[in-house]
Amino acid sequence: MKNRSRMPGRFRHAFLSIFVIAGLAGCGGSSNDNSAGNNAGNNGGSQTPSTQAVASGITKIVLDAASSEAVTFGGKAFGAVGAYQKIRGTATGQLDPNDPRNKVIADIALAPKNANGMVEYSMDFYLLKPVDASKGNRKLFFEVNNRGTKQFGSFNQSAGGNNPSTAADAGAGFLMNQGYTLAWAGWDGEVANDTTADSLKITLPVAKNPDGSAITGPSYEYIVIDNATTKSFTTYYKTATTDTTRATLTKRHYTTDTPTVVPPTDWSWTGPNTIALAGGAAFQQSWIYELNFTAVDPYVAGIGFAAQRDFVSFLRSARADSLGTPNPVAGSVDRVLSWSLSQPARFMNDFIWLGFNQDGNGRKVFDGVFNWIGGGNGLGLNYRFAQAGRTERNRQNHLNAEGVFPFSYTTTTDPLSGKTDGRNVRCTATGTCPVVINVISGNEYWVKGGSLLTTDPATGADVREPANVRNYYIAGSQHGNASPTTAAPTTCTQFGSGVDPNPALRALFVALDQWVDGTQPPPSAVPSTAAGTAVFASTGPFSSIGIGTVPQAALGFPTIPKALYSGLVTVRNQFNFGSRFDAGILDIYPPQPTGRYYPNAVSKVDADGNDVAGIRLPEVVAPVATNTGWNLRSAAFGGKADGTDGCEAAGSSFVFAPTAAVRQAAGDPRPSLEERYGDRAGLVAARTAAANALKAQRLLLQADVDAYISKAAQPVTIVGSPTYGAYTW
Repeated sequence: MKNRSRMPGRFRHAFLSIFVIAGLAGCGGSSNDNSAGNNAGNNGGSQTPSTQAVASGITKIVLDAASSEAVTFGGKAFGAVGAYQKIRGTATGQLDPNDPRNKVIADIALAPKNANGMVEYSMDFYLLKPVDASKGNRKLFFEVNNRGTKQFGSFNQSAGGNNPSTAADAGAGFLMNQGYTLAWAGWDGEVANDTTADSLKITLPVAKNPDGSAITGPSYEYIVIDNATTKSFTTYYKTATTDTTRATLTKRHYTTDTPTVVPPTDWSWTGPNTIALAGGAAFQQSWIYELNFTAVDPYVAGIGFAAQRDFVSFLRSARADSLGTPNPVAGSVDRVLSWSLSQPARFMNDFIWLGFNQDGNGRKVFDGVFNWIGGGNGLGLNYRFAQAGRTERNRQNHLNAEGVFPFSYTTTTDPLSGKTDGRNVRCTATGTCPVVINVISGNEYWVKGGSLLTTDPATGADVREPANVRNYYIAGSQHGNASPTTAAPTTCTQFGSGVDPNPALRALFVALDQWVDGTQPPPSAVPSTAAGTAVFASTGPFSSIGIGTVPQAALGFPTIPKALYSGLVTVRNQFNFGSRFDAGILDIYPPQPTGRYYPNAVSKVDADGNDVAGIRLPEVVAPVATNTGWNLRSAAFGGKADGTDGCEAAGSSFVFAPTAAVRQAAGDPRPSLEERYGDRAGLVAARTAAANALKAQRLLLQADVDAYISKAAQPVTIVGSPTYGAYTW
């Protein structure tokens, strides 16, 4: 697990600014776009670029000529589109704290203001666009970055990276071949001091009390370090005092252990936001440490939402800035589609819920939104002392403000709080809802309560999705790309899932693009209570820390030799964060369990243990293994023998035996590869049929069908299987 914790707050990020392109935002007015949010064909269209000066929005962009390139990727041409250009720089914006669209930002009233009463911020941005704009497709692909980094590489069939520059970086260029302009901008204050090369940063103001004094409040750190050498840990925020008797550090070996207090004399603050154990000792590998302390100087994290809103609005709608310098993509963008993976997908869930898809002139910001592995969760960004880098799974970070109501785009009533809400409510009222495709992995269902995206929080019954939303479950997938089976598992007890989601993601992104232009996408495909493909989790003695079980018999999971099934699953709790939670202030942090839970479900499985619901890719229809969305930690990395310590984002791949004789000797109930396919030609035929069937449903593109067929012809290579050791078939 990566526990990303860095000190945000005040900072300045230096840029080699060669010349200025100042920006004027297409926001700041109060007129509403009355187009229907659920009408994909009425999505704002080509918005006439504006030159009218406004009070709120992007006010200036500064180009970094030294790191921009008039022709990038070594001059590589992408089909009829041709070569691409790279533009890097910074954008400065300001927000009217009294505008109702901004007042939703927690603590914005306590942010410092300039002479005009505005709250200022600045951020990095990065653009890739066709050198010849007339050859582009007039659509903007906007990726919400993940902790300052770009994550689009595998999806784009490229090397990706934070500064893609060479032909090798561009790879096949799925997006560039279609003529998209690509854009990124900073939003996450946590990455202020991130040393990752070319990370996208944002400068955010620090909130102060009305009298100018520092704001303090409770803060909580969940610390797991998967090595035996680390001796210090950096907290999100500065401590109000370095007196360790006024903070509490605990530790436990396993998730279900009772935490023990580390004596105040056995650790210290070695800086305003750094702790270390006494005597230069290292943190115990994979143990769970938790730190409670009083923090100081919260930055106004929710401005990150407004920053993305205003930058995208500027790109699509402004001709030039207040200094008259041109918007570098002015007049070339008719549609805007967002794409996000993991943390940014949760960002976009909250972005839409909080009303940020309406810009300052009442216009739609994004026409289409593509969320991959966000599930039904938010981000916990719009809170005082926000910790947006945290993410809950069944061994980590249950006690944060990520999994809170509302979970769905459908309007539902929370049975525990009595609130009625949904992520579509605000944009429906303003006619600014985008069309939304949510794609969820098996991991989100097992470790993040993902079923709540599409089920009623009271009954667990399927909800009726809004007309502008589709939801797709990728059977057997983990949180990210597929894992190889050519090296023995380490942190986890089993190989990670072998299901590659990217072919389906590409097809569904094309479906989103077509939906924006009026063509309906494929029907949703998720585990369903009505269809009998969902199995509900049980609460138990450890529900107060966020874990429950799915009984093996209810799921139908087979007993696999040398493979533990514990049924470990996240149980979504209702937590008490204090009376000011709705105002974005966590007075009780970590929160108190209330002993009340929401119903969570996972997909039923077939006789092999593979999911029966959702999009079943060729790896599941014609499998060489059982692929799941869950995995368990190995003993060397803090895993308990009873399986109550999950392996976070990883799924599992329990490989099949190569032959009947090997299977029978092991006592495996699952047919071997030999019994299933005869030889590799049989596997090729099965994968070919599966891929073509998905193509017919618009769930695979022809290029990916061809890739599946080619890959199926390659040997199946296994190294270090806990059940079968090594073999090649």
